[in-house]
Amino acid sequence: MTAVATTTRPARTGRVRIGNLLRRSAVFLFLILLMAYFASSSDRFFTTGNLINVAQQNASVIIVTVGMTLTLLTGGIDLSVGSVAALAGAISAGLIVRNGLPFELSAPLTLALGFGLGLVNGGLVVFGKLPPFIATLAMMGVARGLTLLYTEGRPISGLGDTYTFWGRGVVPVPLLGDVPAPVLVALAVVLVFAALLSATRFGLHIYAIGGGEETSRLAGVNVNRVKLLVYGLSGMLAALAGILLTARLFSAQPQVAVGLELQAIAAAVLGGVSLFGGVGNVWSAVVGGFLMGVLGNGMNLLRIASYQQQMIQGVVLVFAVTVDMYLKRLEGR
Repeated sequence: MTAVATTTRPARTGRVRIGNLLRRSAVFLFLILLMAYFASSSDRFFTTGNLINVAQQNASVIIVTVGMTLTLLTGGIDLSVGSVAALAGAISAGLIVRNGLPFELSAPLTLALGFGLGLVNGGLVVFGKLPPFIATLAMMGVARGLTLLYTEGRPISGLGDTYTFWGRGVVPVPLLGDVPAPVLVALAVVLVFAALLSATRFGLHIYAIGGGEETSRLAGVNVNRVKLLVYGLSGMLAALAGILLTARLFSAQPQVAVGLELQAIAAAVLGGVSLFGGVGNVWSAVVGGFLMGVLGNGMNLLRIASYQQQMIQGVVLVFAVTVDMYLKRLEGR
C-alpha cells in the first residue's frame, strides 16, 4: 500500500501541474491566434481606433466578469448581472432626469442598490438554501421586470455631459495619451479586486469556501458572511457596469445588457476560473474577457450576423466548460 501511495502521489502532482499550466496558457494562446486570424481577415482590426473601441466596449464586460469570478470561486454563480445592470442604468438615469439629482449622488445610490440586490441573492442562497442558479435566475427575471416597469418600456435620455463622460469621455494619462474613461474604471476595478483576492483574508476565505465549504466552516470561516458579501459585490459591480453602459448609449435602455451574464460566465471560465469553485483569479478572467471582446469585435468586422454571433458565443462557452471538466478529471479532483 505504501509503495502504491508513493507512486500515485507524484503522478497526481504532475497532473495538477499540467492542468494548472493548461489553464494559464490555453486562453493566451487562443487569444493570440484569434487576433492573428482577425488581423489577416480585416485590415481594420489592428488600427488604433478599433483597438480603443474594443477596450471601451469591453470595459463593462470586464467589470461584470470580475464579479462573476468572485461568485464562481465560491462554487456559486450569478445569472442576474445583466438584468441588475439594466435596472441600475435605468434608476441612475431616472434619478437625474426625473428627480433632478446630480450624478455625484445618483451614482453612489445606484451602486448601493446593486449591492442590495446582490445581498438578496446571497440571502436566498445562504438562508433560503436555494441553489445559486435558481436564486439568481429568479432575480434576473425580477430585475428585468422592474426595469421595464420603471422605464415603461421607453429609453430615459437627457443625462447630461457629466454622466455620459463615463461612457465616452477620455482622460489624459502620462505616457499613454488619452485613455477612455470606462477603461480606467475597469482597470481600477481589476486592480482592487485582484489585490482583494490575493492579499486579504477575505480573498483567502473565498478560495477556501470554493475548495470545501464544510471544511472552511470547521476551520472557523464565517461562510455565510463571506457568501453574502460576494453576491453583494457582484451586484454592485453589475450596477457599475450598468452605469457605464447607460453613459455609452447616452440613455437608459430597458433591454440593455441582455446576455451579459453569458459573456461574463464564458469570459471567466475561458480565463481558467472553474465552475466548481476554488480555482482561478481575476487577471486570467480579465484575459478571458478580452478574448470575448476581441471575438465580438472581429465578428462585427467580418459582418457576421448577430444571431450567428450568439451561436458562436454559446459554442465557446460549451468548449470552455468541457475543457474545465476535462482538467478536473486530469487533476483527479
